[in-house]
Amino acid sequence: MLFDTIFFDLDGTLLPLDMDEFMKIYFGELGKSFQDIISADELVSHVWAGTEAMIANLEKKTNEQVFMDTFSQLIDGDLKVYQERFDRFYDEGFLKVRNSVQASPLIKQSVDVLKDKGYSLVIATNPLFPRKAILHRIDWAGLSPDDFEYISSYEQNCYCKPNPEFYTEILEALGKLPEQCMMVGNDVQEDMIVSSLGMKTWLITNHLIHRNDHPIECDYQGRYEDFYLFVCELPGLS
Repeated sequence: MLFDTIFFDLDGTLLPLDMDEFMKIYFGELGKSFQDIISADELVSHVWAGTEAMIANLEKKTNEQVFMDTFSQLIDGDLKVYQERFDRFYDEGFLKVRNSVQASPLIKQSVDVLKDKGYSLVIATNPLFPRKAILHRIDWAGLSPDDFEYISSYEQNCYCKPNPEFYTEILEALGKLPEQCMMVGNDVQEDMIVSSLGMKTWLITNHLIHRNDHPIECDYQGRYEDFYLFVCELPGLS
């Protein structure tokens, strides 16, 4: 079966970034946004606890619910105050994270080619962030939310990478079979796991993440230049 839908990871795939710098700026700005109600160290600890709970979750609860349930048990004070502060942070302090990213013209061109050829495109980023944080990063990549049929986020998704249920959740929402799709990502463990569902895989190696010394298994791999040439050779669907 010919695939007609392409799933994209965001950070390190559609959006080249320095992850260490990203985390440094992110937590630095987050600490400043909450400094009057909680220490930066304590806040970071609680955010990591909530993140780990989302990754470990196997229930049909949104990641936002899981995060806030965990976070609320760790803080002193009104959760609503923290929720409002988080919301404001993603409109303000989070924008400084842009200093850790750099758009790739080849990725923008690849997306344009795929759209012109009639492929359905999906943002399958690990849904650990609110939608507005993901929309900012799509914009920084030089892309538009309108380019994509589906965008994962912690408000709507119930599972996280590398749990295959995360991908199954998207497939069900789209009404697609795994064989109709290809996953493009830079993380061997989190993105290439989709092959277990029967989905094709394309590993972007510019910002490769590989956490062990096991052989890499994927259908295709290469740099942005290689991926662009690949999409140029794909047949048109429309």
